[in-house]
Amino acid sequence: MIVTRHHDFCAAHRIVGHPGKCRHLHGHNYRVYLSCEGDVKGLGMVIDFGIMKASLCQWIDITWDHKTILWDEDPIVGDFGKMIENHTTIGGLATVPFNPTAENMAEYLLNVVGPMVLPPDIKLVEVVVEETRKCSATARI
Repeated sequence: MIVTRHHDFCAAHRIVGHPGKCRHLHGHNYRVYLSCEGDVKGLGMVIDFGIMKASLCQWIDITWDHKTILWDEDPIVGDFGKMIENHTTIGGLATVPFNPTAENMAEYLLNVVGPMVLPPDIKLVEVVVEETRKCSATARI
């Protein structure tokens, strides 16, 4: 059985090396669909949606929501970090070990975050990251 929960968050990013406008810092209202697979047990559930919220969604909120997500190899990381230290009204910085495309974000949530935060008997099997209502990337097991 597969169950799915979606979660919304807002963040800025830029794509290092992109030839078009996405090379500039910009933001999105992201929607992420998180699909978990497991056996139906106990009360007739694979996983309580509240547990998905408390694990996967909370990780997203703490780590990426209202942050600027930058690749840890992005040349502006150092300057951006200094700017944040000097201005407490600027949101946080989240560095990631990949260029923050929707594809890479979906794969990271699927292969790194899911196994780290979910109970061992539940497997995150699909993640869809929508950057806009028109554009998304899907990572599947």
